[in-house]
Amino acid sequence: MDKRESMWDVYLRKGMSRRSFVKSCVALTSLMGLSTDHVSKVVEAAEKKPLPVVVWIHGHECTGCDESFIRSGAPLASDLVLSQIALEYDHLLSAASGEPFEAHLEETIKKYKGQYILCVEGAVCTKDNGVYCMSGGKPFIETLQHAAHNAAAVIAYGTCAVSGGIQAAKPNPTGSAGIAHFAGKTPVINVPGCPPIPEVMTGVVMHVALFGTVPPLDNEGRPKQFYGNRIHDTCYRRPFFDAGMFAERFDDAGAKAGWCLYKLGCRGPETYNSCGNLRWFQGMSYPIQSGAPCIGCSNAHFWEEDPMTTRMPEYGPLGNVDKIGAAMAVGTAAGVAVHGAMSVIQKQKREAEEHEKE
Repeated sequence: MDKRESMWDVYLRKGMSRRSFVKSCVALTSLMGLSTDHVSKVVEAAEKKPLPVVVWIHGHECTGCDESFIRSGAPLASDLVLSQIALEYDHLLSAASGEPFEAHLEETIKKYKGQYILCVEGAVCTKDNGVYCMSGGKPFIETLQHAAHNAAAVIAYGTCAVSGGIQAAKPNPTGSAGIAHFAGKTPVINVPGCPPIPEVMTGVVMHVALFGTVPPLDNEGRPKQFYGNRIHDTCYRRPFFDAGMFAERFDDAGAKAGWCLYKLGCRGPETYNSCGNLRWFQGMSYPIQSGAPCIGCSNAHFWEEDPMTTRMPEYGPLGNVDKIGAAMAVGTAAGVAVHGAMSVIQKQKREAEEHEKE
C-alpha cells in the first residue's frame, strides 16, 4: 500500500455520498460504546486519519475468531476490510501465500514500524523453543515478538490469545500461553471469548484506528465498554434468579418457562462480556436465550471448569445460591407487606384529610 487514504477518501473514490459516510461514523460511534457527543470527533478522525495498517497473525487456535470477525454486521466485515482499515497480512483472508506473502509481512513491519495495529489470534507455544507452532518456516513465538515489538498496539483476539485457550488445558504439553508476556512494552488490548462477539472485535480495532489510543481498560486489560458488565447483570432471566426460581433440568417446567439456568451450570455471575447486550448474529440471540447456560468462555480457564452443566458452588462473596434465593424470596415478601401497609396508611390519611375538608 503506497498511498494511505483516509476513510473519507475511500468513500469519495467509490462515489459514495457524504450522508452514507456520516451514517457510518454514527454507527461506528455507537459500536465503540461511545456517547453521541463523540460523533463529531469520529467524523473528524475518519476524514483526516489515513486508514490504519493492520497485521493479523495466527498462533495455536482454530480460526474461530476470524470466522466470528467475518460475520460482523455493524459494520460489515467486508466494509471494514475494504473501506475502513488496510489489512496487509492475514492467513485466512489474504489471497497471497508462501514466500512472497511472508516477505510482504516483513516489508510491512519495516515500512510502518510503530504505526500498524497487530491483531493476534491464538496462543503462543513456549515449550521446546516453540517448535509445536510454526508459521512461515519459523516458530510463531519469534514472529509474535518481532511483530509486537514494532507495532503501535496489540489486540489479543480470543481466549487463546488472552490466556492460552484450550491448548493450555492440563497437562498443556506444548506450553501454550497468552501473548501479553511476549509483547514487550507495546500496549495489549485483551478481547477474550471463544470466540469474541463479531461487533466487539470490529469495535475495538476501529477505536484504535480512529483515535490512535487504546480504549479504557479494566484491570485485566479488557475494554470496559464491552467487558464492564457480567452476563448476570444484563441477563433477561435475572428476575428469576432474584426470586429464587431455577430450572433443575433442561426439560422441566422451569426450563420451558424461561427460569434461571444457574443450577444447570450457568457461569453468568462470574463472566464479563457483552452477550446480553449485543448478542450474536446481529442481535438475534445468545446461548442463554436459546436455553443453554453460559459456559464463561471469556474467562481465563473456563475449559477446566467441567462438567459445564454443574452449577458453580457459590455466587461470588454472597454464598450459596439456595440461601440467596430464599433470602430474596423472604425479602420480596417483606417488601410487598411493607408496601401494602404503607398503602393502607396513606389511604387512611388521605380519607381523613378529605373528611376534615368536608
